[in-house]
Amino acid sequence: MVTVNPVVSKLAAYPAEALYAKRAALRAAGLEVFDFSVGDPIEPTDEGIVAAFREGVPPVSQYPTIRGEADHRAAICEWIGRRFDGTTVDPDRELLPTRGSKEAIFHLPLTFLDPHGPRRKVLYGVPGYPVYERGTRFAGGEVWPVELRPETGYRLEPWELPGDEIAKTAILWINYPHNPTAAGVDLAYLERVHAFCREREILLCADECYVDMYFEEPKPPSVLELSSREGLLAFHSLSKRSGMTGYRSGFVAGDAELIARLGKTRPNFGVATTVMVQRAGSWAWRDEAHAEARRQAFRAKRDTFMRFFAEVGLEHTPCTSTLYLWVRTPEDRDALGYAEALADKGILVSPAPFHGVEQPYVRVALVPSLADCERAIELWRAFHRA
Repeated sequence: MVTVNPVVSKLAAYPAEALYAKRAALRAAGLEVFDFSVGDPIEPTDEGIVAAFREGVPPVSQYPTIRGEADHRAAICEWIGRRFDGTTVDPDRELLPTRGSKEAIFHLPLTFLDPHGPRRKVLYGVPGYPVYERGTRFAGGEVWPVELRPETGYRLEPWELPGDEIAKTAILWINYPHNPTAAGVDLAYLERVHAFCREREILLCADECYVDMYFEEPKPPSVLELSSREGLLAFHSLSKRSGMTGYRSGFVAGDAELIARLGKTRPNFGVATTVMVQRAGSWAWRDEAHAEARRQAFRAKRDTFMRFFAEVGLEHTPCTSTLYLWVRTPEDRDALGYAEALADKGILVSPAPFHGVEQPYVRVALVPSLADCERAIELWRAFHRA
């Protein structure tokens, strides 16, 4: 028999794949499906991005480089400066393009985790993005999921955790604005977490891919704004900001020494960004109009759902950013059961267990059009009245 990596044998199905299968089954049964389960928006990608991609297709196809084109890195740094009040990043020493944020997050422990050393733990909050766990397991590390609670605003507070376990920790992940709860933090929190990690020589990794999906002021901050970048990396993506999920375009920025180490390991993974995607990405980072139009579209969908939830008495966490609503089930009903009951009506949501916790919540991703959101709400309203 062919040998299989034991990590593969122990993996549960990736949540999005399970949701895709559920959607296909419902449609095969003839049911119209309103899919709020996976964060893959359907708003058309701006024509400027599409045109830049087309124009960027080279007449001769050759291997791209990990560092990418100088103009692409410059475009990213220009956006960082505009978005974060003049924050500067060295495009040659403190930044690398990535194929979206997912692959960069998954591959990170292969550079910064010693599977045979005394510090093998990777700390992250749940509910959360499953890739922190998956990347750690494949790199031979030990996962340390910590349940985030509404009582603390879904903030990961490592200073409240056992010191003997912290001493075994190599990497700490934070994700704000937060998927799936939409929780946010301020710069003071980021400074405190960074100081905590620096004192203990823990690598701080900030998944900030929703930082430009905001609906209200103040705008979400970035660790790139902190007084020091020692021992930290920030991960960003154009997937949600610019509707480029299929393009796979993002970047990692931070400590120049850490970026240099990534520059040595990442060529081995085959994850260099293609030239045409870089050209499209450069256009997107330099254009704010399309990003603001997307924020307005998602704000309208958010407001529509918030009015409905208030009408039927469904609680949800505050949502000032991301494209998610974290909704408490009626009378703390089992999240899986509630999601299944909604699915029977053609409404797909993502239950809390799919995000790593047994909490009475479901995530609503504001993916369908505003018109389809309104149609789904009619079904949901009838379901609650039944």
